[in-house]
Amino acid sequence: MQSPSPPDYIARLNPEQRAAVEALDGPLLVLAGAGTGKTRVLTTRFAHLLMTGRAKPWEVLSVTFTNKASREMRERVSAILGRPVEGLWLGTFHALCARMLRRHAALVGLQTNFTILDADDQLRLLKQVMEAARIDAKRWPPQGTMGVIQRWKDRGLTPERVTAAEDTDWAGGAARGLYRDYQRRLVELNAADFGDLLLHVTEILRTHPDVLAEYHRGFRYILVDEYQDTNLVQYLWLRLLAQSHKNICCVGDDDQSIYSWRGAEIENILRFEKDFAGAKIVRLESNYRSTAPILAAASGLIAHNTGRLGKTLRSGLANAEGERVHVVSLWDSEEEARMVGSRIEEARRNGTSLAEIAVLVRAGFQTRAFEERMIALGIPYRVVGGAKFYERAEIRDAMAYLRVLNQPADDLAFERIVNTPKRGLGDTAMRAMQAIAREQRLPLSSAAQIMVEGSDTLRGKARSALTELMHGFARWRAALDSEGHVVVAATLLDESGYTDMWKQDRSPEAPGRLENLKELLRAMAEFQTLAGFLDHVALVMDNDADPDAARVSLMTLHAAKGLEFDMVFLPGWEEGLFPSQRSLDEGGEKALEEERRLAYVGITRARRVAVISHAANRRIYANWTNSIPSRFIDELPEDHIQRAGAAAQERARMINAPSVFAGGGLMARRPRVIEPGAWEVKERPSAGGFTAGERVFHQKFGYGRILRVDDDKLDIAFEKSGEKRLLDRFVEKA
Repeated sequence: MQSPSPPDYIARLNPEQRAAVEALDGPLLVLAGAGTGKTRVLTTRFAHLLMTGRAKPWEVLSVTFTNKASREMRERVSAILGRPVEGLWLGTFHALCARMLRRHAALVGLQTNFTILDADDQLRLLKQVMEAARIDAKRWPPQGTMGVIQRWKDRGLTPERVTAAEDTDWAGGAARGLYRDYQRRLVELNAADFGDLLLHVTEILRTHPDVLAEYHRGFRYILVDEYQDTNLVQYLWLRLLAQSHKNICCVGDDDQSIYSWRGAEIENILRFEKDFAGAKIVRLESNYRSTAPILAAASGLIAHNTGRLGKTLRSGLANAEGERVHVVSLWDSEEEARMVGSRIEEARRNGTSLAEIAVLVRAGFQTRAFEERMIALGIPYRVVGGAKFYERAEIRDAMAYLRVLNQPADDLAFERIVNTPKRGLGDTAMRAMQAIAREQRLPLSSAAQIMVEGSDTLRGKARSALTELMHGFARWRAALDSEGHVVVAATLLDESGYTDMWKQDRSPEAPGRLENLKELLRAMAEFQTLAGFLDHVALVMDNDADPDAARVSLMTLHAAKGLEFDMVFLPGWEEGLFPSQRSLDEGGEKALEEERRLAYVGITRARRVAVISHAANRRIYANWTNSIPSRFIDELPEDHIQRAGAAAQERARMINAPSVFAGGGLMARRPRVIEPGAWEVKERPSAGGFTAGERVFHQKFGYGRILRVDDDKLDIAFEKSGEKRLLDRFVEKA
């Protein structure tokens, strides 16, 4: 008897994708290479769980890393099912944990209407805590203290869980105490920061078995996107929720883990099989984005990493052939910018849209030369990563008003707007208000009410202005149910004098600020409640841009992850710049592997054309520096790259007569020796006769010992200067 045909949504998948979708029971790790259809797998698996009756919509916990990914998954699942899907537990880590924490806030001393503080308010609160502890903010900047605290939170450590081994000597050893005081102050304000959302929920699940059991009963399946980017507290949260049924499916790519500076732990994905006994691994290796030469170059490069589970991308395109990856050698960064500009002009003449072209840099300062060149040529461009809508001053002020409207105990928001616009409340009045709040353990808004009703601390115009503000908040709050949050917000901005403040402003920016306030009201209309809108803003902090604008995109490699373009330029592939010397100095071999993953991400953003370039001279800030090509260029397989530029011509000539240039230098390189199909580089002797283990001397860095030899380049561990990569002609045998 012939087996029934699979449903259409299954039939459209390739065999690898289908295996990932149909392995419903038990732990599953889907290693999804760049452009292999991981979103299709996730959404189809979600829909398959619902279509087969394995789970109801609310019994699947689906975790994404961005709100955009959440919206896309919801739309795709609804499209497969043919109807809108309601009741989903679908969202980012922070959004889902905010939802959980609102249900169990009392277990950590909060009320259900707690405020989620943004980064600016977190810092202001920490400054207050540091001042109270008499910590010198000049010697120990609050930003650094906040970094220490957030790292502890990323590792799931409450102040009580910070052991001596986890402690630091930051702030003279006072960091743990500051962390404790900061957390106590947050509870007093009925507030949480971003790190708290995961930390509090994880702590609740750890210490309240009944709550954990409730979620075990509720969630029958767990889906996780971008698993390689999870930090430790996110990992702990997932482990706790999955420990009962173990029906967890994690999708990720260990070769695209590039966010360790944000706390991401690549070890989470590498140890999946150890964490979940009997786990199945499915590899998605058919790439539907890039041509075969681009994928071969990227695979050859990333194969040099040892910390990976391993996979090899192959093109799934009908017409997989294309140009080899271009490697262009240039004299300096200005010539590099001219090269990029001229190739963009040529591509535009040949019909490529500017929206399909990107310049991806390792460091932000690199964009300046390309911006100037684009302006000179009249090429429209955008620098991705500028100031976001909700980070603009006028929007932050308006949001502070709305936060006080929603939660009167929000001291940080009240302090921001109580004298904005000016109401005659100077430092003396504010100190008096804060003194009342401290003595009576009240929010600042309650202290302000006391000052206007019975205290003689405040008089005259300032008293009447503050009285009017407090009466206004009472009136606006009362009107929320009858008039709605959008109408009330517009009324608040007008009656508080905030809108008029910008109308009276004669600066060129004022009209734009007023337009931004109108846009804020339009954004609020998409939400049913004020609280829902405030949660959205706190979690998203995003500015929608027109994705169809015909402009060249300039951005960092980190910002480019998840994007794709027909034509990609990858400038600045030089030692010290890429890989970043700072990263290598701080992280050693582990950092080098992440830099290589970043290079892999850059190459795989390209669909048809990838152009890598390096310059012999580069201006870094105010100084010109000489440079040597990145080691990553030597790790690219020669069969899949095409070299251009003066250095490339010299290199081709040297291959036939390397002994003539035994003195080393940029042109003395010989081609790599690659075992067929293995992508493994064999170590060769130095052109200058150096060998690994040999002791050498450098005039600037002193004595050191050679770790590795790569033609005329030496990796040397210097006794006082750490590890460096240098040309062999700059050192001598000791």
